[in-house]
Amino acid sequence: MPGDVKTVNKIATTAEPEKESAEPRSPGQPPAPVPAWPAKHPAHPETRHGWPSRLRSYFILTPLIWSYTIALGTLSLLCSLFERNGRAQHNLARLWSWLIMRTILSPVKVTGMAIGQNAANDPSRPRVYAVTHASALDIPILYVYLPFQFRIIFKSELLSYPFIGWHLKRSGQVCINQQNPSLSIGSIKSALRSLRGGTPLVIFPEGGRTRDGQIQPFLPGAFFLAIKAQADIVPIALIGTFDLLPMNTYHIKCQPLEMRVGEVISTAGLTLQDTDKVSAQVKAAIEALHSAPRAT
Repeated sequence: MPGDVKTVNKIATTAEPEKESAEPRSPGQPPAPVPAWPAKHPAHPETRHGWPSRLRSYFILTPLIWSYTIALGTLSLLCSLFERNGRAQHNLARLWSWLIMRTILSPVKVTGMAIGQNAANDPSRPRVYAVTHASALDIPILYVYLPFQFRIIFKSELLSYPFIGWHLKRSGQVCINQQNPSLSIGSIKSALRSLRGGTPLVIFPEGGRTRDGQIQPFLPGAFFLAIKAQADIVPIALIGTFDLLPMNTYHIKCQPLEMRVGEVISTAGLTLQDTDKVSAQVKAAIEALHSAPRAT
């Protein structure tokens, strides 16, 4: 048991604690230059998302999303009474996500490495998908554009959300209890079994949604499970989701998005002592994806 608790402590920070504040700027550091907008952009791009956009979001988009959540969340709960491996719940989550993506009128262009169902579900090559996290709408994008069954690491605080928390608990997702990590031992062991059996795992190595749109430092232990299962890591950068729906607002600013998929990073032969090296390698890959020019 002591060894298990130590193991869980290594990855407890991979759940989704929200950052309290952005990194402060030093007193002597000059302010960042204001980028000049090209002539083809309006001087104030926020005018594209003024009061008509807010009214549409508050009175049409958000109520529709909540109606999808309540209806399909209830159905997911009923399915969980008869099917506990999470496959039916995953399919319902994909339907929920598809409805949301159709509703918010924000097309997603997938670029980079092709994501194939056979490759992702090959039991001999378990995979962990490391994804940037800037918006609550990142989850629907992943369910729609990752065309296979997967499981997500989430923090135990999300269990308090009606329907969403209930679905997470009963659909095979990996819950991390940060206040008492020893309670997560069963979830971690289950995640390792699933990962080694070919079910991919999605993690948010930043630990939570960014408050400023920039990639945050990766948390310790983010890739513990990947190394433990000798899984390949696939870096993914979601572009435009921070502007689509940042934290602390219900104003959905409909716009084109991108999901950029990087090259596979292998953990074959690595040990837990290589965690920092792997984390740096994945972070560099995600930063390169994130900073690349937008697709036209």
